[in-house]
Amino acid sequence: MSKPIRAYVRVVESINRRIGRFAMYILFVMMAILLWSSMSKVLFVPSLWTLEMAQFAMVAFYMLGGPYSIQLGSNVRMDLFYSAWSPRRKAWTDAFTVLFLIFYLVVLLWGALSSTAYSLGHFSNDAFGFYGTLIGAFVTGGPEAAAAELGHLERSATAWRAYLWPVKVIMCIGIFLMLLQAVSELFKSVLFIREGEA
Repeated sequence: MSKPIRAYVRVVESINRRIGRFAMYILFVMMAILLWSSMSKVLFVPSLWTLEMAQFAMVAFYMLGGPYSIQLGSNVRMDLFYSAWSPRRKAWTDAFTVLFLIFYLVVLLWGALSSTAYSLGHFSNDAFGFYGTLIGAFVTGGPEAAAAELGHLERSATAWRAYLWPVKVIMCIGIFLMLLQAVSELFKSVLFIREGEA
């Protein structure tokens, strides 16, 4: 049983490492946007899109880089007692507490998928039925049929009026990757408890 678990951990950590390494460069994109915002306010007419686009870049940086940060163990921990514990006791604690994280991420993913469906113009509570209909329309009729399924696309309330579905899709992907990484952390803790190594 440990071979499939090890394979899952290896695949998930490889995916999250690659995406996390890519997400690190989004910080430079955000810095460039904010630099342009500062320059345009002083030298030109201020741009409407810069601050909101910087916020979207920050969401992508945070959501796509989060699973990699958990993988590296660089997330914030309250280790008043934790650092003095034995590795086995840490593994038991991690295995127990990551269950709360997994529950939270499942609820968060459910809400993110519903919010994304709403931003794509679906206004009922059955978000998953909407995604099935949308994917089915795309497979059978192509992009035109999928576009016909979409309703009024949600836009931000700012002067720029950006569409919100792209950032919500990134949030869904980031939460899903975080959920995969949390399950990987659970598996690593269980492997350490059973075999003494992760």
